[in-house]
Amino acid sequence: MENIIENRKTEKKDGKLKMLCEEFRRNNQIPPEKFDLYNVKKGLRNPDGTGVMAGLTLICNVHGYLIDDGERIPDEGKLTYRGIDVQEIVDGCVAENRFGFEEVAWLLLFGKQPTGEQLSSFCEVLNSYRELPEYFAEDMIIKAPSRNIMNKLARSVLALYSYDENPDDATLENNMRQAMQLIARMPTIMTYAYQVKRRHFDKKSMYFHPINPEHSTAQSILNAIRPDRFFTDEEAKLLDLCMILHAEHGGGNNSTFTARVLSSTGTDIYSTIAAAIGSLKGPRHGGANHRVMTMMNELMENVENWESDDQVRAYLEKIVRKEAGDRSGLIYGMGHAVYTISDPRAVILKDRARKLAEKYGMLQEFELFERVERLAPGVFADVKGDTKVISANVDFYSGLVYQMLGIPSDLFTPLFAVSRIAGWCAHRIEEMETCGRIIRPAYRSLSKNKPYVPIELRK
Repeated sequence: MENIIENRKTEKKDGKLKMLCEEFRRNNQIPPEKFDLYNVKKGLRNPDGTGVMAGLTLICNVHGYLIDDGERIPDEGKLTYRGIDVQEIVDGCVAENRFGFEEVAWLLLFGKQPTGEQLSSFCEVLNSYRELPEYFAEDMIIKAPSRNIMNKLARSVLALYSYDENPDDATLENNMRQAMQLIARMPTIMTYAYQVKRRHFDKKSMYFHPINPEHSTAQSILNAIRPDRFFTDEEAKLLDLCMILHAEHGGGNNSTFTARVLSSTGTDIYSTIAAAIGSLKGPRHGGANHRVMTMMNELMENVENWESDDQVRAYLEKIVRKEAGDRSGLIYGMGHAVYTISDPRAVILKDRARKLAEKYGMLQEFELFERVERLAPGVFADVKGDTKVISANVDFYSGLVYQMLGIPSDLFTPLFAVSRIAGWCAHRIEEMETCGRIIRPAYRSLSKNKPYVPIELRK
């Protein structure tokens, strides 16, 4: 009886909420044509899809097209960190058989490649910061578990403010100190939050392994999430590669722009990075790699013959028509705001993914990803009439690589965050040191003047 009464109360509340939402929709519609009438650039995008120019940076360049007589011409993608092609950075680390994320973090923060001595010293500093403040794990993570690791990352970063003896000092020296601490601590927070989530919500064992001060960032992550602490050098180097590719992507991506917007106010670094994490959590941004794997798993379950172009294409058409998948009409992992012909990060990851698939007996799954990548542009053209040049982005293959590394899907987007923290911190510092003005765009008001109506006369 009590359950019946409680269910009726819930239904009544839901009904009232639905009525309020309907009231909101009636009173808050903005006609789409108004955006064109007032030349409002939705999403801060120009009519040709390019981003509105909002600032200058020395940190990164994301190249995906050329402009010729005002026309956008597709071009091969290229990503440079401080002027250095990321492909060359990856090739250099592979040739010398060493980890590269720490070097990239130095490059982004300080603007030049480190010497061997500088890199060694930087790694020592990061290792000294990996441990969380005393009782932080118990009070901020274990006692307040979260189903979503990104949520716990943001809350924990905000909480670090209280453990900083000088959190609001905006000097370059203090910002650098805080940046290095955050780069070092983010992976620790992520892996602790994951273990607590496993125990509290998944009803599985949790384990906290000691931090090895000799480990690189990638090694420390694998050490923390594997029960037996075992991983191969090849696996750690592959994770390191993923972190290099995710470390930075210009000032215009949503989370980095969020970091710059908050930094322009002069707020503390913890508020800034927590906001950037919240941005990255969104499925249209960093959450896309998880969505790719969900979409592909559903495709595998619903397509009988993975080697049939016709069957795969038919299912992709259902996705675009919002008849399958999450009904968003999106083929996750396809297309990018800047890249057209290719995303250089996806090209690099795809090459590694194939080799890993051959090694772990997952070549059939990999070839299905390739088939989706090949067929998706034609599906968009036929179903939606969208003939613009699109390619797979980094999210399309990163989830597959993580899966082959045995990394749980809960950590796909958090791994993006613990990599991108290097870029966020670099942009925060650049914003505070070179811009000096609060970011404040404008919104045109469409509201009309109305008289105030006493409450007893309102309908």
